Amino acid sequence: MLDPKQFDEMAKRFSESLPSGLRDMQQEVEKNARVALQSAFSRMELVTREEFDAQAKVLARTRERLEALEARLAALEGGDNAVAETDTKD
Repeated sequence: MLDPKQFDEMAKRFSESLPSGLRDMQQEVEKNARVALQSAFSRMELVTREEFDAQAKVLARTRERLEALEARLAALEGGDNAVAETDTKD
């Protein structure tokens, strides 16, 4: 999820962009904007860059293992086919 400091910064920028009459309620607007942003982002089920990168590494390792297992299986099947072919020739 996003860092709470990022929520504070977004809420502050939002409140600063309001007309001067509404700036009198700046603290309340910042609080409400922060809550609204947190709620919206939590519904989006976002992940941090670190979490994403970690999962990308796991996926890359899994793909490598899959490719190695597929090559091993192909070699084993190739060996079985060679044995089956010699049995049928006799």
